[in-house]
Amino acid sequence: MTHTMKDGGQVLQVGMLARVEGEGGMRIAFKDGVVESVELNIFEPPRFYEAFLRGRSYTEPPDITARICGICPVAYQTAACWAIEGICGVEVPAHLRAARRLLYCGEWIESHALHMFLLHTPDFLGYEGAIEMAADHPEAVEMGLRLKKAGNEIMAMMGGRAIHPVNVRIGGFYRLPTRTELQKMVPTLEQAREDALAAIRLVSTFDFPEMTQPYPYLALRAEHGYAIESGTPVVTTGLTFPVNDFTEHITEHHEAHSNALHATLDGETYVVGPLARYTLNFDQLSPTCQAAAREAGLGETCRNPFRSIIVRGVELLYAVEESLRIIGEWVDGQVPSVPVLPRAGEGAGASEAPRGTIFHRYVLDAGGLIEDAQIVPPTSQNQSSIESDLRVAAQEWVDLDDHALTHRCEQAIRNYDPCISCATHFLDLRVDRS
Repeated sequence: MTHTMKDGGQVLQVGMLARVEGEGGMRIAFKDGVVESVELNIFEPPRFYEAFLRGRSYTEPPDITARICGICPVAYQTAACWAIEGICGVEVPAHLRAARRLLYCGEWIESHALHMFLLHTPDFLGYEGAIEMAADHPEAVEMGLRLKKAGNEIMAMMGGRAIHPVNVRIGGFYRLPTRTELQKMVPTLEQAREDALAAIRLVSTFDFPEMTQPYPYLALRAEHGYAIESGTPVVTTGLTFPVNDFTEHITEHHEAHSNALHATLDGETYVVGPLARYTLNFDQLSPTCQAAAREAGLGETCRNPFRSIIVRGVELLYAVEESLRIIGEWVDGQVPSVPVLPRAGEGAGASEAPRGTIFHRYVLDAGGLIEDAQIVPPTSQNQSSIESDLRVAAQEWVDLDDHALTHRCEQAIRNYDPCISCATHFLDLRVDRS
């Protein structure tokens, strides 16, 4: 809806941003054809999870934080486990780290498939949504649903259920599946591997607007393999630091127009997510994934946020391959968890949610009660870069009519697959043209 202002400017207002998780708005102000300001107005109310955690037992964060997000609960559970296990001086054995990685692969598969096919592809093919797209491209939607189902099967097998897993605990799992149970998923995952390769080929044919992000990229990097469930923070500037030191570099601050905190890295806007992971960890991808990326037109780095849909496809393929590898190496009869006794201290954990790096910090007393908690999700970290991308995009497309400009801005936001509910602790779009 377009409104004319008294000074001759205009306000374009869109009631709700489609195809993202959560609710919020955006305001773009123009003067004489120049973008003056961009604000993401995240008005979804804070949910106070960090406050809920204070006074709770050190064993409870995996179950409580999993409820923050129905799309990436494993990210929260995993970061919480690493933080608390670190405080308590527990080293998780290799087979449990592999089990944690397998569960996380399930989350990557279902989340990337959902975003690629049901949320983002309609933008590139010119449809309002997946339902409209399905009429002309049923095979693409069916492929996306098959991939999502494969991820959900892993989540249910390893986590006890596909949404808000209940099988995760500090120190491991309540129960580990048997090799026979896991082998039943192999045919589904083999089909998913073929679907993932086809998905990369499909999205590589899209028409991508030109944009280059100049911001520093931050992601975890693992000693072996592409970072998913754990790693050390690294930055494209060359900076690296232990997870426990993240608060020395990442600072959160409040902006009046948002119910979500913004974050800076040593005072700068930065980016987390698939582009950051890919750019910082290309050499850790499998040969199959590297070949698929090159065939899709990607180099060893990628800084065009619109091409993030291809990178998600490469990561989806990698997660399928990793799932098959872990299942193939599975050994029965190992303990599902290790004891974790309470200890006073402070510690942090991090993992790679589908949308980017997530950090948790906890302070425990000697009895294991949580005295303080801090959760920094990826969407909060990316808010400033989303606004910066929108500023560039809006200026580039300032001559478009309001409907076309709205679509472009929504697409630029969906490049990040933002989880707005995670960030509250979009798109009501208003454009002021003076």
